[in-house]
Amino acid sequence: MKRAIMLLCLLAALAALAGAAPVKKVVPPSLGIVTASGSGFSSLSLPLQIAITLTLLTLLPAVVMTITPFLRIVVVLHFLRQALGTQSTPSNQLLVGLSLFLAILVFQPVVGEIYRQAWEPMEKGQISAGQALEEGSKPLKTFLARYAREKDVRLFVEISKSPAPRTPADLPVQILIPAYILSELKTAFQIGAVLFLPFLVIDIVVASVTLSIGMVQLPPVMLSAPFKILIFVLVDGWNLVVGSLIKSFY
Repeated sequence: MKRAIMLLCLLAALAALAGAAPVKKVVPPSLGIVTASGSGFSSLSLPLQIAITLTLLTLLPAVVMTITPFLRIVVVLHFLRQALGTQSTPSNQLLVGLSLFLAILVFQPVVGEIYRQAWEPMEKGQISAGQALEEGSKPLKTFLARYAREKDVRLFVEISKSPAPRTPADLPVQILIPAYILSELKTAFQIGAVLFLPFLVIDIVVASVTLSIGMVQLPPVMLSAPFKILIFVLVDGWNLVVGSLIKSFY
């Protein structure tokens, strides 16, 4: 009898504790996505922001090499090195570094305009991310349309079967980017061909002289290379080439 009374008292105490304990609501994990209610926009948590940022950083080199003046500059500088016949001097790292800083110098006004029109208003909460993307693409489209040839633009409009735009501002970015790349490649090859001509003349003259005096065993390139480098230094070739490249964007 005493054991039964004690068991009933213990059950009553457990029931009282269970009724007094607050019930915790189980919240499922959010996978890093947090939606802000009442503020009119959705924000991402820090882990997802880091993942998206790292993904965009992997695409950054391709963006820099294709939609900036880097493309034209680096191709022309490689043509110049081949014309001089110096093989690996200057090195690839040096040419890429010089091309990168020259591209930053030319592209800086476009980046500044994108920052003022898109990033600053979005940071202040005046526009949404979609509006910022649309506003930021306008300076970029203006830059790309300035150097994209009409023939290349028409090619990609026909390939994509898009309606013919009435103005250059109506062209989408997915058409302007490949058209700009083709146009820049053609321009770079034209400049490279012009750079090759004077050095080709030197090679022909040296080869003719060596053959006429019977120096068949000596490669003409070994004799023409010092003359090409000497003439290039005397006319201040780096200043002329870099100056002409920068002026071609203005």
